[in-house]
Amino acid sequence: MNSSCLTKTETKSPFLIGVAGGTACGKSTVCKNIIEKLGQTNLDETRRQVVSISQDSFYRELNSTEKIKASKGQFNFDHPDAFDEVFMFQTLTDIQAGKTCTIPVYNYKTNSRSKNENIVIYPADVVIVEGILAFYFPAIRDLFHMKLFVDTDSDTRLARRVPRDINERGRDLEQVLNQYMNFVKPAFEEFCLPTKKFADIIIPRGAENFVAIDLIVQHIRDLLNSEHCTQYELAEGLVPVHINNVNASRLH
Repeated sequence: MNSSCLTKTETKSPFLIGVAGGTACGKSTVCKNIIEKLGQTNLDETRRQVVSISQDSFYRELNSTEKIKASKGQFNFDHPDAFDEVFMFQTLTDIQAGKTCTIPVYNYKTNSRSKNENIVIYPADVVIVEGILAFYFPAIRDLFHMKLFVDTDSDTRLARRVPRDINERGRDLEQVLNQYMNFVKPAFEEFCLPTKKFADIIIPRGAENFVAIDLIVQHIRDLLNSEHCTQYELAEGLVPVHINNVNASRLH
């Protein structure tokens, strides 16, 4: 495990938000927009009240046989077995306990954790955790005080994934399409989509749904500004809601 955690003198137990959804649905962009709207982007890392973590940091290390398969696009990175859920659970538990944690950065070109690059997560008021299987593992799912599912249609997700994997991850078109049809699509239907039922809030169209993002931002801002609002009070009263331009007001 490439993680270390240190206890800070002043314990800060954060409000944990999970963000799930299929590949290239806009999870990362939703998190980025939330953090930007809350004015956290340009702050020093030690002063941020809201931080974001990717589940990709918890991909497990592959053995030699699996590395060969991965280099050919024949390893299923969308299967639960691709993740080190024990490592992820322990890290989130430490974060919830107010510890400063160091987590690895995943290198998509080498299909391994970067040896010389890590992310330090300092104690914060709100920690957002995004990933395709953020809600799959029950122990991890139960840590989240609020759960968001980004719901984007499959054609849009594929159209986003193809150029991303080619331009950013060094893969060719045939490899991307074969991996999508053989692993990504079946795994989404078997493992990711069924976790949608655990979401408190469903966000159609991802980052393009400005109404949903603004409502969620306001909800977080209320938490940060209220001296009397506890983590659990914020989540109390939330019911599963499908946010669009018509019924987004139900979040209030």
